[in-house]
Amino acid sequence: WLSPTIVVNNSDSITLNVLNTLNVPTTMHWHGLHVAAKNDGGPHQIINPNTTWSPSFKVRNHAATYWYHPHGHGQTDPQVSKGLAGMFIVKDAQESALQLPRTYGVDDIPLIIQSKAFDALTQIAIATEMDTGLFVNGTLHATFAAPAQVVRFRIVNGSSLRTYNFGFSNNQIFYQIATDGGMLDTTLSLTRLQLSPGERAEVLVNFTGMLGQNISLKSYASQMQTGIYGAAYVGNATDSIAGYSENFLNGADFDLMQIYVVATTNNPITTIPISLIPYSPINIADATKNRTIVLDTIRLLSFEPPSISDGPFGMNNQTFNMDSINEIVYLNTTEIWTIKNHTLVAHPFHIHDIEFNVIEKSGMPPLPNEQGWKDVVLVMPNDSAKFITKFTTFADNMVPYMYHCHLLHHEDDGMMASFLVIDTNNTSGVSNINFENNFSVYPNPTSDYFNIVSKNSQNYFVNIFNVFGESLYSTGSIQNLIRIDTQNFPSGIYFLKITSKNKIITQKIIINNK
Repeated sequence: WLSPTIVVNNSDSITLNVLNTLNVPTTMHWHGLHVAAKNDGGPHQIINPNTTWSPSFKVRNHAATYWYHPHGHGQTDPQVSKGLAGMFIVKDAQESALQLPRTYGVDDIPLIIQSKAFDALTQIAIATEMDTGLFVNGTLHATFAAPAQVVRFRIVNGSSLRTYNFGFSNNQIFYQIATDGGMLDTTLSLTRLQLSPGERAEVLVNFTGMLGQNISLKSYASQMQTGIYGAAYVGNATDSIAGYSENFLNGADFDLMQIYVVATTNNPITTIPISLIPYSPINIADATKNRTIVLDTIRLLSFEPPSISDGPFGMNNQTFNMDSINEIVYLNTTEIWTIKNHTLVAHPFHIHDIEFNVIEKSGMPPLPNEQGWKDVVLVMPNDSAKFITKFTTFADNMVPYMYHCHLLHHEDDGMMASFLVIDTNNTSGVSNINFENNFSVYPNPTSDYFNIVSKNSQNYFVNIFNVFGESLYSTGSIQNLIRIDTQNFPSGIYFLKITSKNKIITQKIIINNK
């Protein structure tokens, strides 16, 4: 149960054939991988029943533990919860030169941790607070026979909502060697490691001299801060999550997996390395753009105020729309993103395409185990996190990437947005992408559609008139990009009117339909 582990090498050129034998559409997202938007597997790359999607790409990521899972609009939680998730391991020459355990299933062990709820018929239930079934690699009450030597655990928090605070029942020290996107520069000695949904870590545990002992991998949720799903409390006395307090796991310490220490293998690893792989964080001075993303609540009905602990949640006061683009970024630019959480729930923020360096949390430098290369950062209630990243390699004027909360119920309910990466130096197949008057309209002439992009992310309105001055099309307030379908327009000359805060722009559009 769960999906196969995929193992590849950095610089491999691969094709992944995803055949959908379900009776519903799905997608498949390669979480953490740096791939073109068309290969990313977001909600726009739909795989219909009885069809195959075959993305091909070069593996560009460092050695690390990634994973893959569906990312359909409104369908991520049901499909992940029912088993569509697997580990994706990348290897490279630098990691291979280290003295680390790497015999898969013996001393190099995948651990996909999930909690699930069940209904009265013992079927998996979605979007309830009673996720009391604890699974490791799809197994309830999991056990593992660990050889009495150094063992490497690759941990993925694949849960829909729950954060875990990992540790061992004997409180022994373990050693973190990697974060979401690659190896740390030095080994970190820990007794607790907190991972929110979507986050990964690799740790070494030294079972040398422990032959015959039994211990358990636990989550020490009693030690987690208020506001994190899985802690004792989320919300406040007047605004809390319905049913949350009824789950006996919340705020409790509980076992995830029993470990029985058995005889060593041949040629065991018995020492813990200190130095790993040096990494160079992105220089803050290189940033040329700052963005702020606000995690907030959305008022769906005018008479019903939202709950800042129970939602519904959105980003920058919007919920996800398949046909909208929320941000435009430019290829090879370095940006600083500030994520502000205006709710009473801690949200793990995940961005596709790139990895980032966390530079600030709660106004302070991040903890050592949140440094390195990341693609998920947990943003605490009424707090903020800041990261720096660079958008490299891939640009696409039409196909977006996503950023979203990785609490899957929140993501499915619309706590997600999209961004385009545009290469302004490459206009192949695109005319008039010159941002005159801060707007670009392309392609022009057109047949099927044209795009309008706002360079400065300002709000604007669009009207289209024919040569007789008759209004044929209008919009409400738009930000960033809109795609306008022209397939039903007769061929001819039209006039586009863009109204922004400071000016009105008129441009001629030529439509050549067959």
